[in-house]
Amino acid sequence: MTPWTRAALAEQLKALGLEPGDAVLVHAGLRSVGLVLGGPDTPIAALGDVVGSDGTILGYCDWQLEDEILDRPELRPHIPPFDPVASRSIRDNGAFPELLRTTPGARRSDSPGASCAALGGRADWFTADHALDYGYGPQSPFGKLVEADGKTMLIGAPLDTMTLLHHAEHLADIPAKHIRRYETPMVVGGKAVWRRFEEFDTSNPVVHGLDDDYFEDIVEDFLATGQGRRGLVGHAPSVLVHARPIVRFAVDWLERRFPRGDHQQTE
Repeated sequence: MTPWTRAALAEQLKALGLEPGDAVLVHAGLRSVGLVLGGPDTPIAALGDVVGSDGTILGYCDWQLEDEILDRPELRPHIPPFDPVASRSIRDNGAFPELLRTTPGARRSDSPGASCAALGGRADWFTADHALDYGYGPQSPFGKLVEADGKTMLIGAPLDTMTLLHHAEHLADIPAKHIRRYETPMVVGGKAVWRRFEEFDTSNPVVHGLDDDYFEDIVEDFLATGQGRRGLVGHAPSVLVHARPIVRFAVDWLERRFPRGDHQQTE
């Protein structure tokens, strides 16, 4: 099999609609790209070639301790705290965010579960001042991506992995959103400090009555309007959409299905 080169991947990214100066949040199933000359760092390099020095590549890192561990007080002294410089990205998100996070020059935001890595011209801005509570809201890399008129891309990743739609869940004015409250350790001033967090639940649908993979429905419905593009990156089926219109579409999609009424939040 002939391997994909950096230049060939860059041409495919351009054909999909990625442009110089873009800020793009990427989810990637790198194995689906196929054999790549230079290994898994090459797709990141190709993305950088297209967006250029003024553009920014983002990845959703996350960092999560299971509730079963957090609920065992005897383990608390032994749990490593979240450190944005050193803590690994969650494995559920694949290799891409960790590869991006550890690329020289990358930055990472400080909100543990919602943390993102960024590489490029506006990496510092995207990762600065990430809200610790409600970390998918306006004061987050996701909110800034919309503000910056950025894009989000799925490269061989399922449509229901479009994390930007958690920002739409935050913004949607719908009743009875599920709220998650938990406590986790993080590094503050060089020391481990346990802190309580609160956010809309992103591990399950934000309200009752939605399928677990309902993000896929939103993305398909959005693409059906003629917005966004589908194509290939390597051998990987891929999607590129603008952040602002898909967030606006998703907010409307949710609010039409769950009209205003009793806005009491639920645990």
